[in-house]
Amino acid sequence: MSEAFYAITLIWGLVFIYAVMATIDFGAGFWSMIYLNRNNTKATNIANRYLSPSWEVTNVFIVAIVVALFSFFPGATFTLGTVLLIPGSIIILLLALRSAFLVFSHSASSNYKRILTIISGITGFLIPALLICVLPITHGNFIETTNGAERLLLGELLTSPSVYAFMAFAISSTLFLSSLLLSDYSNVSGDQEAYDTYRRDAILVGPISLAMAALLVLTIRNEALWLYENLMNYIPWLIGSIATFALGYASLFIPRKTGVGIPRLAMISIVVQYLLASYAYGSAHLPYIVYPNVTIETGFTDPATFRALIVTYIVAFFILTPGFIYFWRLFLKDKRYLKQNES
Repeated sequence: MSEAFYAITLIWGLVFIYAVMATIDFGAGFWSMIYLNRNNTKATNIANRYLSPSWEVTNVFIVAIVVALFSFFPGATFTLGTVLLIPGSIIILLLALRSAFLVFSHSASSNYKRILTIISGITGFLIPALLICVLPITHGNFIETTNGAERLLLGELLTSPSVYAFMAFAISSTLFLSSLLLSDYSNVSGDQEAYDTYRRDAILVGPISLAMAALLVLTIRNEALWLYENLMNYIPWLIGSIATFALGYASLFIPRKTGVGIPRLAMISIVVQYLLASYAYGSAHLPYIVYPNVTIETGFTDPATFRALIVTYIVAFFILTPGFIYFWRLFLKDKRYLKQNES
C-alpha cells in the first residue's frame, strides 16, 4: 500500500472519531433543549452534565482533521478550501456561536440559561446537517472548473436530492447516537426516569436512521453512479452494518434485573455499525478525494514531509491517548460527578 493510502486512512480514522463524538455532542445539546421545560424528567440535566466536559474535547478532533488534511494532501486542500468557502464559513460561525453559548451558559444567570440552551440546541441541530454536505460535494457533481478556477454550484447543490438525503441521515444519526449514549449515561448515573426517556427516543429514531441510510444509497445511485458501483463491491460490509444495527436495536429490549435494555451493548453495536458502513463508503470513494480530478496520489504531499508528519502524529497519539482515557474516567465514570445534585 502507498504512503498516500496510509495518510488518507489516518484522516478517515480522525473523521470517524469526530463524527461519532460530534454527533453525540450535538445531539445532547438538542435533547437538552427539547426537554428544557419538562418538569417530569431530568433528561435536560443529564444532557447538560454530559455536555459540560465533552464539547471542548470534541473540537480537538476537527482541528486535527483540518491540520492533517492540509499537511498530507495540500493539493486536495486547495480544491476543498475553494469550493467549501461559503458552507465552511457558515459551519465555523455556527461552531463558534455554539461554543460561546456553551461557555456562557455556565456563568450566566438563570434568566439567560433558557435562551443559551435553545441557541446551543438549534446550532447543534444545524451543524451536523451542514458538515455532512462536504461528502456529496466530493462526488463531483457540484464543482465547475472555468479557466482553471473551481467554484461550487450552489444552485445545483441546494436542489440535489442526494444532499438532502445526506442531511436527513446526519440529523437522524445525531439524534439516534446521542439518545443511545445519554440512555447509557443515565443508566450509569442511576436516573431511571431519564434512562426511560432516552431509551424511548432511541427506539423511535433508530428505524428512521436506518431508513435514511437506505435513502442515501438510492440517491447516490442516481447522482454518483461511479460511487454506487464501487459501493456494491462492499456488500458484505453493508450487510454486517445492518446486522450490528439489529443487534444494537434488539439490545434495547433485553430484560435485566433493574429494567429493560442494555444501553452499553446497544451503544457499542451501533458504533460498530457506523464503523462498518463508513469503511465501505470510504473504500468505495477511493482513490478520489474530490471526483474526478483530485485523487489521493495527485493531492499528496512530498514523501519526506509525509514521513516527518507520520512520526509526529504517532508521538502525539501516544501522548494524547492517556489524557483522553483519564478524561473519560474523570468526567464520565466518576460516581461523584455522575450522581451530583442538580441545583
